[in-house]
Amino acid sequence: MNKIDDTASEAKVFTELALNTITRQEHNISRKQISDNALKVLYRLNGAGFDAYLVGGGVRDLLLGQQPKDFDIATNATPEEIRQLFRNCRLIGRRFRLAHIMFGRDIIEVATFRGHHQEPSKNVAQQSKEGMLLRDNVYGTIDEDAERRDFTVNAMYYSISDYAIHDYARGMEDLEDKLIRLIGDPETRYREDPVRMLRAIRFAVKLDFDIEEDTAAPIEELATLLQDIPAARLYEESLKMLQSGHGLETYHLMREYNLFQQLFPIIAEHFTEDYSSPTEQMLDLALDSTDQRIEEGKRINPAFMFAAMLWYPLQERAKLLMEQRKLSFYDAIMEASNYILDEQVRTIAIPRRHTATIREIWQLQLRLPRRNGKRAFRLMELNKFRAGFDFLEMRGEVEQGETAQLAKWWQVFQSAARNMRQAMVADLDDSEGQPKQRRRKNSRKKKPKASS
Repeated sequence: MNKIDDTASEAKVFTELALNTITRQEHNISRKQISDNALKVLYRLNGAGFDAYLVGGGVRDLLLGQQPKDFDIATNATPEEIRQLFRNCRLIGRRFRLAHIMFGRDIIEVATFRGHHQEPSKNVAQQSKEGMLLRDNVYGTIDEDAERRDFTVNAMYYSISDYAIHDYARGMEDLEDKLIRLIGDPETRYREDPVRMLRAIRFAVKLDFDIEEDTAAPIEELATLLQDIPAARLYEESLKMLQSGHGLETYHLMREYNLFQQLFPIIAEHFTEDYSSPTEQMLDLALDSTDQRIEEGKRINPAFMFAAMLWYPLQERAKLLMEQRKLSFYDAIMEASNYILDEQVRTIAIPRRHTATIREIWQLQLRLPRRNGKRAFRLMELNKFRAGFDFLEMRGEVEQGETAQLAKWWQVFQSAARNMRQAMVADLDDSEGQPKQRRRKNSRKKKPKASS
């Protein structure tokens, strides 16, 4: 689709929007459910004569009886005016300027109402020839801001002045019908920001909603537009998708709409029709494990997830190098790891601190089979041993055989007393026919005592 170059076409997209005011008596949101810091920001803006609304996912989640992760605020105050009101304010963003009000670790994000980026009188925005928004510092009214929001359930505004909800896109209806629906023409909105396709999937899974038919229709065809999104932004989005507590279900829905393939093209090369390849089995295990850890309140590390997801593509690349260049298995793995990570970072900019951990987990897979002598004891002292072992257990579930036996050996070894551990290592030496080391005797001849 060509770039939109007139206001009439955009205005037509949003003619269906109409304000529906839901009074305090008609909804279930109470100020007791809103964080104290968010209330401070709302009241100060309102007291200074500005409009102030709780907006987006915070309103949506409160209406659903859920605790919001963030409380975002929209106002008609400009970023500079917001900064004058709050000493603890920091302005961020180039694509669209935002104000972050800092309360220790708690950050309240405040955005100025956005206007139509096509209006000639407000030509402060920039689009690519494909219609993607590159810069969007255009301010407007609350009505225009509602039109610019992505989904109907995110276009509801809770007013601090009268505690009413201003619903501009029939979001309350879609909330009741459990539908994720884009505001405006779906293809146009996806071209403006292709990440909206990922957000549609994420919200559908998180809220257990369906994606409305017209909203879903263009996704598979337009999925390749994600290739134009900066890799750093897609890294952040990938964590939201796969480490939100619903990663496994999200992955399957992403794959159905050809979205996962855009973020992880190396992994997609190993996809099969029956989801039976080792890569696909490991994906299910890794994402299910991540979901369980989040549910149990345990820490998660993106590096572990990426290491598991990319392991079998790494193995295939190493085999190819061994065949073509006659490399040893160790050298092939080392070179293949450089290639796999370099290729993946092209689409998702995994930070260097995580790629270093990924390499450590992979290298441990080569070291864990070598348990003779004091090696097993030394391996357990390594910082990333536990991550390496957890991954070995997953591999055992996929590969069975010797890998499963090795994982079981390490499981017993970790829980055994020191004497038992020494016996286990000694049994390895005996089974592999390695002679036990004997203490060397001093072979130097004693000097004869001097005769008197």
